[in-house]
Amino acid sequence: MAEFTIDKNRKTIVCVGSALVDMLAMEPEAFIDRLGVEKGGMNLVDRGYIGKLIAQTSAAPSLVSGGSACNTAVGVGNLGGTIRFVGKLGEDELGEFFTQDLNRNHVQSVIFYGKNPTGCVLSVITPDAQRSMFTYLGAASEMRPDEIHMDCFKDAAIVHVEGYLLFNQSLMAAVLSSAKNAGARISLDLASFNVVEESKDILDEIIREYVDILIANEDEARAYSGHSDEDEALEALARHAELAVLKIGPRGSRVAVNGRRIAIAPHGNDDAPVDTTGAGDLWAAGFLFGLVNGYSLEHSGRLASACGYEVCQVVGAKIPEQGWARIGKLL
Repeated sequence: MAEFTIDKNRKTIVCVGSALVDMLAMEPEAFIDRLGVEKGGMNLVDRGYIGKLIAQTSAAPSLVSGGSACNTAVGVGNLGGTIRFVGKLGEDELGEFFTQDLNRNHVQSVIFYGKNPTGCVLSVITPDAQRSMFTYLGAASEMRPDEIHMDCFKDAAIVHVEGYLLFNQSLMAAVLSSAKNAGARISLDLASFNVVEESKDILDEIIREYVDILIANEDEARAYSGHSDEDEALEALARHAELAVLKIGPRGSRVAVNGRRIAIAPHGNDDAPVDTTGAGDLWAAGFLFGLVNGYSLEHSGRLASACGYEVCQVVGAKIPEQGWARIGKLL
């Protein structure tokens, strides 16, 4: 069977999503229990609610540029790839912090500016390394379909779209159609089981018409397919996408493409994760970088596993220099 093919004359990956500043807080299980939300999910809230939660944290949260697509873009930039991020910020200090962080991590950007403040996410990380996210979209939610144009995707081999854009169906449609018209392969990360549950009525049609690469973890795949069994979940993911990925945490990942099924082993030792923030985003960075650079699916998967492993050894979605040095040995 043929491998998944990418235009060899294109090397650029474009990531589209919510431009958010991550606020990272380490808290006990009781913190989440008290809020009455399901651990590990993403909850849309207003800026005032985040302020109230921060007032209850045991220490001031640390700040990094974030959002799913941004995390993937930063990962590709640190791998040495040609990467562009498309998103919308507020004209404020957090917005300036965000763009400076992209520059430091070798990421080109197409940034629009809105009237609302820059969006942010309070990620509450519990001792089991799970993160529960409280998201204020702010200016990120103002990105309009008419702002999306084919120049955003010039020379793109792959356009990687975060599933959170499904909350804005007209924007998602504009991104997908423009990316397809630009001749790019389209990658969709399902992002969160909450997103899948609220978008099930449109997901099949979107995937069938536009998506070449579909990426999901176990929770997202279960929400999409209704199956807990890995084989059945992977089959469901692959039904309408040429290449489907099922991430299964410490057990690695599985890839389905053109009738083939590939098992990707986990990377590293049996070290317990410190924080799973950004694990899936960095996995995608390694995998997509491998694809555009002509690596086999197996090699791309090993690189992806290494990126996912390294980010789980630190708090937040930024891999330190030592981690990138270890990953570099796989390039």
